[in-house]
Amino acid sequence: MMRLKHLALMLAFAAICCGDKAEAGGNNKEKFTFERPFVNKDPKLKSAIFAGGCFWCMVSPYEKIKGVKGVISGYSGGKEKNPTYQDVSYGQTSHAESVLVLYDPQQVSYEKLVDTFWRSVNPEQDDGQFYDKGEHYKTYIFYGNAAEKIIAEKSKAEVAASGKYTRIAVQIKEAKEFWPAEDYHQGYYKKNPAEYYRYYEGSGRKAYIESKWGK
Repeated sequence: MMRLKHLALMLAFAAICCGDKAEAGGNNKEKFTFERPFVNKDPKLKSAIFAGGCFWCMVSPYEKIKGVKGVISGYSGGKEKNPTYQDVSYGQTSHAESVLVLYDPQQVSYEKLVDTFWRSVNPEQDDGQFYDKGEHYKTYIFYGNAAEKIIAEKSKAEVAASGKYTRIAVQIKEAKEFWPAEDYHQGYYKKNPAEYYRYYEGSGRKAYIESKWGK
């Protein structure tokens, strides 16, 4: 039987990442800063989409990379138009929580972005990511063209052969429309650093990643 203390901890962090998100924005929860669906209108930049569980945790790893000009939290992979957080979190869409990375290909390669993805997730988990369970928390690399598909598939094969993992549950799929999330989700780790870090550590993501890649 699960210890009550452990159960309480799980419920607390589930509330932080899942249930409390819908309340965090208050009256602003349906405000969107970015165009929906998002379209990259800067010819000097390229975009890449990744789903790695709770999108709060996927922004910081990419923003640290030189050449990355922006990271947007949102929803992708599904067919529904104009999804909201409530739609996605209640399993009413086929979308996954995702991030769109805007980057300068003269400064950083797509290969580097894919490598960062592997270093930010648990690729073995097939029912979500860490405490977050459900289809909308599954892991995907969304390729935008044939060249990106080749890079993603090669990278997946190399990770599978590395011996770090017993299996690879990450799926590689063609990119679809990307729908930016509500304002209060954007840059969440900077807006609410204490709450973000409690979730990042308490969910098990921090310890897992450090066990595989070091600090």
